[in-house]
Amino acid sequence: MVFSYRDTPGICGEHRMNPTRNHLLFETIVFPHLGAAFNLACWLVKNRQDAEDIVQESCLRAFRSLDGYRGGNARAWLLSIVRNTGYTWLERHGMYRKTVSLEEDVAVEDAADAEDIVHSRIDNELVRKATENLPVEFREVIILRELEGFSYKEIAGMLNVPAGTVMSRLARARSRLQKDLGFLLSDGEKGTVQV
Repeated sequence: MVFSYRDTPGICGEHRMNPTRNHLLFETIVFPHLGAAFNLACWLVKNRQDAEDIVQESCLRAFRSLDGYRGGNARAWLLSIVRNTGYTWLERHGMYRKTVSLEEDVAVEDAADAEDIVHSRIDNELVRKATENLPVEFREVIILRELEGFSYKEIAGMLNVPAGTVMSRLARARSRLQKDLGFLLSDGEKGTVQV
């Protein structure tokens, strides 16, 4: 006879987890979003191998906290875990520091035009490099909004900040991207790069 922890009453405490249910729930709510999790992790740490480690750790954390999952947007729930795991990794490796200046000038009208950055015809490599050079607070909102398609409200919930902060960070991130990419915004030349 093979002995398993499943056969031992109370091994996981008074309210023992149901391993079969948790495995099915995990597959249902986490597996469909692993691509988005990896994408966010890559953008946060700028390294595929480290991103894989972060996603793996995030999956472990998600599995351990399945009993606390109350439904809702599973993608947002998982990406919140990935974000927090990514920040922990960045701090542990001395790569995270708050770099956002509150005195930075943002031209709101220019930031609105910068919304086309991700969807423009600029070489993807230039956009990728410019995005990687953003401070992590800006980079994450750009990725979550423009690449993952989350609403301001969803992003605010994931980051645990007011929606106004999300909008401000997005405007500042777009403005920086616009400046870094050297957009020509006059006479319909949007989408071209100054050489």
